[in-house]
Amino acid sequence: MSKKKRSKEFILWFDELGIEDVPLVGGKNASLGEMYRLLTKKKVRIPNGFAVTAYAYHYLLEKAKVKDHIKKALKGLNTHNIRDLAKRGQKVRNIILNAHFPEELKHEIIKAYKKLCKKEGTKDVAVRSSATAEDLPDASFAGQQETYLNIVGEAALIDACKRCFASLFTNRAISYREDKGFDHFQIGLSIGVQKMVRSDRASAGVMFSIDTETGFKDAVFITSAYGLGENVVQGNVNPDEFYVFKPTLKKNYKPIISKRLGEKKIKMIYDLQGNKPTKNINVPLEDRRKFALTDKEVLILAKWACIIEDHYSTKAGHFKPMDMEWAKDGKNNKLYIVQARPETVQSQKDWNVLENYNLPKKSQVLVTGRSVGEKIGKGKVNVIKDVKDIYRFKKGQVLVTDMTDPDWEPIMKIAGAIVTNRGGRTCHSAIVSRELGLPCIVGTVDATQKLKKGKKVTVSCAEGEIGYVYEGLLPIKIRRTNIKKLKKPKTKIMMNLANPEQAFNYSFIPNEGIGLAREEFIINSYIKIHPLALLNYHKIKDHEIKEKIDKLTHGYKDKVQFYIDKLAEGISMLGAAFYPKDVIVRFSDFKSNEY
Repeated sequence: MSKKKRSKEFILWFDELGIEDVPLVGGKNASLGEMYRLLTKKKVRIPNGFAVTAYAYHYLLEKAKVKDHIKKALKGLNTHNIRDLAKRGQKVRNIILNAHFPEELKHEIIKAYKKLCKKEGTKDVAVRSSATAEDLPDASFAGQQETYLNIVGEAALIDACKRCFASLFTNRAISYREDKGFDHFQIGLSIGVQKMVRSDRASAGVMFSIDTETGFKDAVFITSAYGLGENVVQGNVNPDEFYVFKPTLKKNYKPIISKRLGEKKIKMIYDLQGNKPTKNINVPLEDRRKFALTDKEVLILAKWACIIEDHYSTKAGHFKPMDMEWAKDGKNNKLYIVQARPETVQSQKDWNVLENYNLPKKSQVLVTGRSVGEKIGKGKVNVIKDVKDIYRFKKGQVLVTDMTDPDWEPIMKIAGAIVTNRGGRTCHSAIVSRELGLPCIVGTVDATQKLKKGKKVTVSCAEGEIGYVYEGLLPIKIRRTNIKKLKKPKTKIMMNLANPEQAFNYSFIPNEGIGLAREEFIINSYIKIHPLALLNYHKIKDHEIKEKIDKLTHGYKDKVQFYIDKLAEGISMLGAAFYPKDVIVRFSDFKSNEY
């Protein structure tokens, strides 16, 4: 098909698309087409589908004669006036939802849907928005538009398409484009209609080909939870987390260097009785205490992440880390990649300047969670539980909420720091906080209960994987070092380091490896249980101690195996971070005066 003809098509199938087609079908669909055409032969599994093109969106606006009405509704907009933004956003979305949907466009979408159903032997599809200015290297547009899962039937599909087109003007998308300097009418919206992966019967999650917090490029970071992937993306659950070391994975080893069990309290499944296509239900306790992926599946996903990253890096002519979504189909037990886009934060970082935040003095810890980024922020707490109340938020305050989704974006960019009850380090609030350069702590469980409105706090993400909320406004020390200006000494300088959670971060400091990693420090900071307590678990009489051990060893039937695996992971994290330099580990001696 000629380039000119393609630009006037309503429908383009994934096998007709490549990454150069972003202007026609947006970043998401162009990437899916690229992978479906070129990476399925490398054993990366992509669900089939088609794109309703950006031309179809512009055709709808022209045919329905609504463009001038939209311009009028947005004239004089001030995105910092949250109520005004919400009012105008709703008005624009209603204009598009109520616009006459051209019959010829409807016919083409339904025809393609029928063809997909016949090809794949299924009627349920995922309907995803794909804007022509999303997934850019320096602007993620994460979660700006809508996704609809378990869409069945022609009427439901056309309705979902209408809502996708309207979602180009969600409040958060309008606000984001205004701040990034994008013209609302230079951007089009394409829709991806894709075979639905039945992860409602299994698990799904997010995967990065780089460490999201430090930018360490030799590890794949994977998160997983039960059910459809929206809960992980939006931060509704605290997922399992895995790190896999890329250099030795490519040599056919099985290098899972870290595993962390998440709570996974709820899962999203099909709602076969209700009015909505999906619903959330509670996950049984026994399933919460198991990992949602097997080690074998973790390694398959990590290999795919490497293949996808290598493909896009070769194409771009430079290192290009990727942000991917995956899903496991519970009907056929197969894994799929359902989305891939460029990582937008660490890939833009200036690696010549090391920034180090620390607190010269500390105070009482009020709340802990998973740290996002490595900065420290402070301010007065503002607890906001519902997005309708975001107009009460003031610049520089610490936003405390159950979780943020894309609708919170207008106030996220003016916050001093963000603290949420739920979410993992690949959820929407984590991605946006990184992009904004904000300290953010996710998955605290009870921040909205423990932190009171108006309380002065300091939010620290500068102490490894655990983020701390301290009482009061503490002094913050920031040190910036330009590595390029440092002269290399004649003596080889090795590190004294034994905390696996800080290894990736410290690997960027000029060094010749680790000269001393004390094993007992790894046990103390990473395992947190004395080996004798695990060997003699059955002899422990203290119920409180037993409870603590049980909590730390969830996911392991054998307490001794937990110790072996965690010690191996701790040493692996240190080894991986400084590979291929020497890392010298000293065996534990457990001096009685120290422990």
